[in-house]
Amino acid sequence: MANENIGSEQDSLGAKRARDGPYVVDDLLLKEAGREVNEAARGEAEQARKFNEDARILHEEHRQALEQIREEREEARHSAESARGAAEQARAAAEEARHATIDAVRATADVLSTNLEQMKFVEEMRRTYLDLKENIRKPDAD
Repeated sequence: MANENIGSEQDSLGAKRARDGPYVVDDLLLKEAGREVNEAARGEAEQARKFNEDARILHEEHRQALEQIREEREEARHSAESARGAAEQARAAAEEARHATIDAVRATADVLSTNLEQMKFVEEMRRTYLDLKENIRKPDAD
């Protein structure tokens, strides 16, 4: 069927050449070929425009993704700085707690030392009392 169309086109071109002359037919063929080339170029230009639009959209999406990554990185940096500040405060609080513990241990040692001295004094008073009591009974026993 395609061969029939080609054959009929050649017959009609042959008839046109005979009627109008070979230059007119060739000019028509050139115009038709130029029109087909122009149509193909328009199609390719439209396809290139679509590719460029798709590339622009992808570029914009990548730019937005990179901007989001930059913002997330900035947020992470701020979080890290906050965490570092909190860690520094915790370290300072721990150091203060250590000093307070040392002071409390010293105070406890002082209290225990004072209690020991008081206990020694009370023990000495008890011995003195027992000695006095014993000395007081001895004269009665005589």
